[in-house]
Amino acid sequence: MAKLSRTRTALLIAFLVLIWGINWPLSKIALSYTPPVLFSGMRTLLGGLLLLVVALPRYKQLRFKETWPMYVLSSLLNIILYYGLQTIGLNYMPAGLFAAIVFLQPVLVGLFSWLWMGEAMNGLKFTGLILGFSGVAVISVGGMSGHISAIGIWLAVGSALSWALGTLYVKKIGGSVDPIWLVTVQLIIGGMLMTALGTEVESWSSVVWSAPFIACLLFISIFVITAGWLVFYHLIGAGEASEVASYTFLIPLIAILISTLFLHEPFTLYLLAGLILIVISIYLVNRKPRKAAVGAA
Repeated sequence: MAKLSRTRTALLIAFLVLIWGINWPLSKIALSYTPPVLFSGMRTLLGGLLLLVVALPRYKQLRFKETWPMYVLSSLLNIILYYGLQTIGLNYMPAGLFAAIVFLQPVLVGLFSWLWMGEAMNGLKFTGLILGFSGVAVISVGGMSGHISAIGIWLAVGSALSWALGTLYVKKIGGSVDPIWLVTVQLIIGGMLMTALGTEVESWSSVVWSAPFIACLLFISIFVITAGWLVFYHLIGAGEASEVASYTFLIPLIAILISTLFLHEPFTLYLLAGLILIVISIYLVNRKPRKAAVGAA
């Protein structure tokens, strides 16, 4: 894929960060109209079916008979556990702070890449890892004092962990599957399984099909999931992975700002301190050392 211009790259990254930041408060709003597992299933299944329109012209690259175990395992980590845990967890704590913990994912990816894949560990990354886990610890202290649900914190950490493991798995199998088909199939598999599970453990009669809920569901499915993943892979394919990674720290900031302004979610000193540590952590983990940056240039 041809290299993108700086302006186009900046616009696509701004779109991605804004959309993925808005996702958290919108999901919180939607959960006041629907049970969590059914909502998780609906949004991912709808997103997968919309992506299917884009994937079908590439049908020769699906090779489902050979690659289906990869799709299933990726779906378990990146869809069922990641989306499932976050949708349930949003019922237990503010959307913005939940997003801040989930976006500890780049820190976990850095740690696991060093431990399991032999990637280099430098001083910046190591400092970022320490600060990231310290941020979660500070937020947890706030939970113990009654400000936040401890269950919510564990569900957020579980969501970040599953996403980190899923990211490493996708990185490992990247050359064996088509990226568009990977996202499409894992969304459809995960969406179908979560919808089926929600049908068993929850009730469709509990879903309030109001205008706000339908608007949230469509916005998340169309823009956050379908358009978001297409833009993400367009940037990755153009060699802009490091640019995307370096701005991920803005996503929880946007989520917290919108949640505080429009959902009137509480904001304590514990949460502020933990958020600052996590944001600095994500920045340091994604920042290249000066020598490496000069060498790359």
